[in-house]
Amino acid sequence: MIFVELRKLARRPRTWVSIALLCLLPALVAVFLAVNRIAPRPGSEPAFLFAVLANGALFPAAALAIVLPIFLPVAVAVVGGDAIAGEASGGTLRYLLLRPVSRTRLLVAKLISLTVYTGLAVLMVAVTSYVVGVSLFASQPAAVVTVSGTTLTTTELVLRIAAAMGYVGVSMLGVGAIALFLSTLTESALGATLGALAALIASQVLVTLDAAGSVRPYLPTRYWLAWIDLFRDPIPWRDIERGLALQAVYVAVFLAMAWANFTTKDVKS
Repeated sequence: MIFVELRKLARRPRTWVSIALLCLLPALVAVFLAVNRIAPRPGSEPAFLFAVLANGALFPAAALAIVLPIFLPVAVAVVGGDAIAGEASGGTLRYLLLRPVSRTRLLVAKLISLTVYTGLAVLMVAVTSYVVGVSLFASQPAAVVTVSGTTLTTTELVLRIAAAMGYVGVSMLGVGAIALFLSTLTESALGATLGALAALIASQVLVTLDAAGSVRPYLPTRYWLAWIDLFRDPIPWRDIERGLALQAVYVAVFLAMAWANFTTKDVKS
């Protein structure tokens, strides 16, 4: 079942079109930056974009900052929202369950497929943005300066970008778990996707609201940008650890809810 879902993921044009669009956006930003040579001021968003003019090897970090707030969560929510609801709306879910495969195994296969998509999307954004960065800007991988002003070696740069990719991927699994749960509640993939996006938008709004300070530490998007601390020296691990723990809770809770609902659901389509 897992291999079946992975084959379906690989054969769907939507998979590669969405990843291509995610890679295209940072590339487009890099082209404008290379042509105009005008970068945001240090400390402004997107993070690291101000440093790319001096060193294109840092563009993968800037690319992650560009796609993280909106575009990457949307792509993950679309895939997660379509996982079960898409099968139901297409009339194939009932036939899938007629096979000698338990609903739990099917849900696990959908989760693994979603995880692979998320990891592949983050990897492709980082790889293509590195190629674009070193092609359009001066590249000195051994002379990358951290947010704290220290210099990273090539090995340290690779390790920190890899860690940032892992952190972003885990953060997106929280989005995927919410979308997957909503996908078990409805036969509309669009409805499940929009529901997940509505939850994330609400979270992003509340994170910026001082009046919501009491709930801010528990919002799913609260620590999304904590991976930027990986480019400080020394690395402050507090927010990174909290972000990973928070996402683990969201993934565990919403997957448990998805399992409880899907295994007891009366499937009619």
